[in-house]
Amino acid sequence: MNNLIPNKLMMKPRIPVIALLGLLAILPFTTQNVSAAKAIATTFFGNKAIGGYDTVAYHTTKKAVAGNKRFSTQWNGATWLFSSSKNLQLFKAEPKKYAPQYGGYCSWAAAANKLVKADPKIFDVYNNKLYLNYDKKTKREWNADRVGMVQRGDRNFPKLIAN
Repeated sequence: MNNLIPNKLMMKPRIPVIALLGLLAILPFTTQNVSAAKAIATTFFGNKAIGGYDTVAYHTTKKAVAGNKRFSTQWNGATWLFSSSKNLQLFKAEPKKYAPQYGGYCSWAAAANKLVKADPKIFDVYNNKLYLNYDKKTKREWNADRVGMVQRGDRNFPKLIAN
């Protein structure tokens, strides 16, 4: 009987070790490696731009509208979803007109020379261009100096994705 007690104690540490190994295996997928940044921010599963929201709807309805996989297209290495066939056709005709600035990354962060995923529900259409932000606080800061933020973002973003 005494020989079984040490074996039971030795079994307990294996679960945390296995959990730690599992965590280490997925860690590279949970952090953003700027040197491997894509020009378009996409979801981890499905490679959807703007989290699957309809980029044309921001311009036409001034709302964040979820897209539908029935109305989708590939552009610039990402899958773009739309809420209607009409919006899909508008995008296909002029993707650069409707695509978000800075690849859909946070506009405030791009101005600060960083790449950060944005919340598709936190947006602004300014000078007929779509800008997304990380949260309401960064959007307020971005709105307080739109001209400067756009100038810095326009200057920084190409370098951020070129690394």
